[in-house]
Amino acid sequence: MRTADIQKLTVGSLLLALSILIPLYLGGSLSVVIGPFTATLASHVPTFLAMFLGPVTAGIVGIGSAMGFFTRLGVFVGLRAAMHVPVGIIGALMLRKKTSLPVTLLALAPLHAGLETVVALLYGWDLRQAALLVGAGTLLHHTMDSVITVVAWQAVLTRIPVIRKTLTQIWSA
Repeated sequence: MRTADIQKLTVGSLLLALSILIPLYLGGSLSVVIGPFTATLASHVPTFLAMFLGPVTAGIVGIGSAMGFFTRLGVFVGLRAAMHVPVGIIGALMLRKKTSLPVTLLALAPLHAGLETVVALLYGWDLRQAALLVGAGTLLHHTMDSVITVVAWQAVLTRIPVIRKTLTQIWSA
């Protein structure tokens, strides 16, 4: 196994661990709950960062997020969190085509909100609650986590040369 593959596996594993731990330890305590809508700050960040590692890794990290939310907050929130899987995969494909991170995250926001709204509708919430609370709430939550992701990403790239070098090797692999 090449060094870049080992580094990619390591970074992906750490993001997977974070995607599980954030809902387990912050879900319910660092959360906003309004009707059918819940938001746990930074819960999207591991998936958003995993998009740089490719669609498979982003999908796996999204699955980890769903598992954490299923465990901590139940089926409805877990199903909504499962929408991190397609969002992460599509985002990874966009980044692979050299779309910038901010543009990718902006483009994913309506998709993310729409998918979670559909889950709320399928789960039995009426259109008003699903669209206004879950859809609009997800747009806001996605935006907040996007800002955290971009700030974290910029901090890593500009301030920690060793990580920048490692990440460059991972992407080129």
